[in-house]
Amino acid sequence: MYAMERPFLAYLDEMNIVTILLPNDYHNGISTSFFLSCGLQYIPLEIKEKHPIEHHMKYICAISFVISFEKTYWILDEFEGKTDLQFGAVIRTEVFDELFFYEGNDLGVQCLGKKTQFKLWAPTAAKVDLNLYSPSGDFSESFSMKREEKGVWTAYIHKDLEYYQYTFLVCVNQEFSEAVDPYAKAVTPNGERGVVVKMEKTHLPKPILQSFEHPVDAVIYETHIRDFTIHPNSGVKHKGLYLGAGEKKTSGIFNQLTGLSYLKDLGITHIEFLPFHDFAGVDEVNDKNEYNWGYNPVHFNVPEGSYSTDPVNPYTRIREIKQCIEQIHKASLRVIMDAVYNHVYQREQSHFEKIVPGYYFRHNEFGLPSNGTGVGNDIASERKMVRKYILDSIRFWINEYHIDGIRFDLMGIMDVDTINEIKEMCDSLSDGMLLVGEGWTLNTPLPENKKATILNQANLPEIGQFNDLFRDSIKGSTFNLYDKGYAFGNEHYFEMAKEVIAGSIGFHMSKNALFKEPFQSVNYVECHDNHTLWDKICSCFPNEDESLLMKYHRLATSIVLLSQGIPFLHSGQEFFRTKSGIGNSYKSPDIINQLDWDRKWKYSKNVEYMKGIIKLRKTLPCFRMRSKKEICENMVEIELPSPIIGFSYRNPSSIFFKIHFYINPSLVKYSINVDTDDWYLLADEHSTYLNTNHSISAKEIVLEPVSLTILGKK
Repeated sequence: MYAMERPFLAYLDEMNIVTILLPNDYHNGISTSFFLSCGLQYIPLEIKEKHPIEHHMKYICAISFVISFEKTYWILDEFEGKTDLQFGAVIRTEVFDELFFYEGNDLGVQCLGKKTQFKLWAPTAAKVDLNLYSPSGDFSESFSMKREEKGVWTAYIHKDLEYYQYTFLVCVNQEFSEAVDPYAKAVTPNGERGVVVKMEKTHLPKPILQSFEHPVDAVIYETHIRDFTIHPNSGVKHKGLYLGAGEKKTSGIFNQLTGLSYLKDLGITHIEFLPFHDFAGVDEVNDKNEYNWGYNPVHFNVPEGSYSTDPVNPYTRIREIKQCIEQIHKASLRVIMDAVYNHVYQREQSHFEKIVPGYYFRHNEFGLPSNGTGVGNDIASERKMVRKYILDSIRFWINEYHIDGIRFDLMGIMDVDTINEIKEMCDSLSDGMLLVGEGWTLNTPLPENKKATILNQANLPEIGQFNDLFRDSIKGSTFNLYDKGYAFGNEHYFEMAKEVIAGSIGFHMSKNALFKEPFQSVNYVECHDNHTLWDKICSCFPNEDESLLMKYHRLATSIVLLSQGIPFLHSGQEFFRTKSGIGNSYKSPDIINQLDWDRKWKYSKNVEYMKGIIKLRKTLPCFRMRSKKEICENMVEIELPSPIIGFSYRNPSSIFFKIHFYINPSLVKYSINVDTDDWYLLADEHSTYLNTNHSISAKEIVLEPVSLTILGKK
């Protein structure tokens, strides 16, 4: 980036307002007149107000005609000082959005036979050059791009440029920056340049999957491409890579199933991968020893290279993630992409900021970048070309990579209209797309009623929200390691536990209704963030026997799977995953983050139990009712003393017409009476019995300490 020296600063902040900043050491910051110059014209500006601000005198001036964004203007003062008129806050106005919104679907690079077309949206640029590099990386040639309608710059090169590398040299406000195409579909290692590829050479058939009827039919299993298979005993050939995540029939010690085939056997329906779009934090070519979760997004339309067998070849990562997804589909499972559209890795270095400075990011009332994400920048999803970019990107992932769902990281940064438009588009492109997100309320300069948060769930009726009320009620506060939730015997959460188990719809506590419908609630007690459930339990009960810790863990995880809403599991949760007590492992080494497949064998009884609980959920419709109306008509609370929770369900579409579900998180036994003796035991603290005729002869049953009990009546 090359910057000119300026004696003072001038910005176009609205279409008819210029802000001028005179330094105090420049004529004491005082000037009585300013002129706008374009060519031979000199037009006086009207000074509307002035006041001191941080070693400057700030002048607000009005102009009487419409500025052309295709021209360069200069501001002169009475002392013949001269500076360029920079495009300032005007780019964040609705007028600018209307003026330069481009509806075309051809941004980026397209191979058109023996011709290659490049298009870049850069409305504030005075000049844009296309820099071409040979496939080996040597500079080849530079072409001046032509400005066309809506601020789109175009270059047509009459040559097949497959494998050529390219960047854009963009001049904005007299400064030149070399940027990578935001719409790039392929990049060089570590994303330094875009690469021209022909996506049709990577096409795979669109999957034919069994119909996915309703969001509550999902059982989501979150994992990280590298974590999933990097363990020495994963039995996977391509450890830590896309291909490894798609390998089938793999096994660990004692021939225990691992990897994809294990997940199929476990019974989950959706694999949610942590971000696999291109991200910073891992050197793609030097041994790949670095580790990162992937929440440092750089190129949103390019697969991450560190999960590829050959990050130098631009096609390899594309083909391998497609092969991985294809193998998952062949196992009749679906893929959710963790998408990080709320921020970029480094705002100043992002291609967005280099191409249209200040447009893609929110700014606060002081004109500084907002920081609701905590990483120094918030994507301004409400702006038309930002929203278009996000929609275009998601459309690309659905059409090209056949993803089946999206998890929106920090969705509360994004706006309601964008999320709803995404949902509408997804439904038009693919059946059964599952959209879920983190609807946390974050300090970003967007009106509260516009934020895509849990508080605005009524305006996001078809979006699943990660339910932190469920999480903290069942296991205890995530941010207080030693706080014990209902599943750990804390009666303080007794009433709220009943509410969240019923879908957080106001079933038990009408004033605490979090959602209108159960499918809006993503129920979880563990994810990649914060301590694993096992590590929290070990901290809460440091002196207890492991057998009790396992019971607490089993109970909490079972509640996730049997509550109304969408259940979400963190990979390895079913075999007591530990990260050695580390609560934020986003860049910890493999020894901390890897999925330890030996634990799967060590705790195989718990794995079988969770497999049985998942099967119960999938077999018995009463544990995945579709609507609030259905829940209220078919679910009744059984009055029991605290901390025992009991629910009775009508289950008309199952082999059992009635189900009783009891939870005892305490350390003492409880005896309860049942109305007749023709009940069948479907689950207790030891096992699940769905496929057996485990009838109960007594009219009194015992609820063992820290356990659940499920009864069915035919």
